[in-house]
Amino acid sequence: AYIKPRTHASDGDEIRRGKHMKKILVVDDEPIMLKIVNRALKDHYETIQASSGEEGARLFVSERPDMVLSDLKMPAMSGYELQEIIQEKSESPVPFIFMTADASDDNESRGLEQGAADYIHKPFNAEVLLKRIERVFSNVEENSRLKKMAHTDAMTGLRNKFATEKAIGKRIKKSHGTFAVLDLDSFKLVNDLYGHRMGDRILMRFAELIRSIVRDDDIVGRIGGDEFAIFFERLTDFEVIRNKTDFLNDEIIRSAKEYMGEDMNIPLGCSVGATYVSDYYVDYEKVFQMADLALYRVKQGDKRGFSLYEDHSPGMEDMTGGFADVRSLFGERNPIRGAYITDRDSFKSIFRFLVRITSNYERHIEMVMFTFSSKNEGNVPEACDRFIELAAANLRNSDVILKYGMDRVLLLLMKSQEGKYKIPVDRILNKWVDEGPSGIEISVQTESLM
Repeated sequence: AYIKPRTHASDGDEIRRGKHMKKILVVDDEPIMLKIVNRALKDHYETIQASSGEEGARLFVSERPDMVLSDLKMPAMSGYELQEIIQEKSESPVPFIFMTADASDDNESRGLEQGAADYIHKPFNAEVLLKRIERVFSNVEENSRLKKMAHTDAMTGLRNKFATEKAIGKRIKKSHGTFAVLDLDSFKLVNDLYGHRMGDRILMRFAELIRSIVRDDDIVGRIGGDEFAIFFERLTDFEVIRNKTDFLNDEIIRSAKEYMGEDMNIPLGCSVGATYVSDYYVDYEKVFQMADLALYRVKQGDKRGFSLYEDHSPGMEDMTGGFADVRSLFGERNPIRGAYITDRDSFKSIFRFLVRITSNYERHIEMVMFTFSSKNEGNVPEACDRFIELAAANLRNSDVILKYGMDRVLLLLMKSQEGKYKIPVDRILNKWVDEGPSGIEISVQTESLM
């Protein structure tokens, strides 16, 4: 049965202090065990109780608890099966603690391998249970803090490039809307004339303005020095986005004059290129290229405006300009310091070209493959993303990085003297020991392109 305990005096104290009581879903087919757990937790947590795995799965959807405390062996649905169902229903991992009267090490190993946060044997002491739960919540909060730091742009507080691409790439596979790329016009002049401190101030203000035009379901991030990306979920009224562009342009000029004086005459503004995202366009790279081409049209015109890819759908035959067009279309508008991170198709072209370079000019290029493994396989893809971010920042602009599958990362190290590749590789691995997540093992293979 679904039971929410009454508010006790200590609960009232928590509520009066303005603290949110964490919610725990307790699942056990033994009524006496539900009572024992509720008695142990009632003064510290809000408990929701289910007498079967099926009921627990239903209550998870409606109640969205912060943790699940589940019996391991139940009829019809085991604790393992319940965990799999709940993790599928949740966008982020839910901490699970298994309870069992079976002291078998095999069961405990399987539970931990499946991603359980902890394991407690029946009968248990109430104080021990509370300490276990507190420890798990503490670990979850610390991991959440570290994950947020790894995925957040330090200056603006928005998602960084990697987190933005990952979040939007995941969302557009199951939702429609509009993807937009935003670029600050004439921003370099702010740095040149007023200094980088003023430039940083303008960027932070622009990020605030972008936050003001997005909704809770939208995804926004900083993907370059003065370039941002937004996925407006389920928004296909392009006049609305055009109006948002006008608002950004008006407000950034107003703020710039407030910061730099009314005589500030830099043509600061915002150019926006966008494309509609439907079931046909499910790849981030593809929608980015379309929005980026629309942005290119704005930048080649009067700037400070909005362009929709579907308004012109130009092909390469429309490109009639000279070298300036080539640089603007194919070059990086806001190159960042560090290695070049690329997708599989681009990596393939770079790889084939470099093989030709090495065969004709005898340049030494080293290929390095990092393979990741963990007892909890679910942590591997995210570890790869974090490793790419860390490696890119500690390599040269001429080096190339690719996420090669879910558990591998490829590097191409340019102008690397034979045997010298170990220096940057060791530097990256040492940084990983200091800043990377624990529990991840990395093996390294190398091979020369020559």
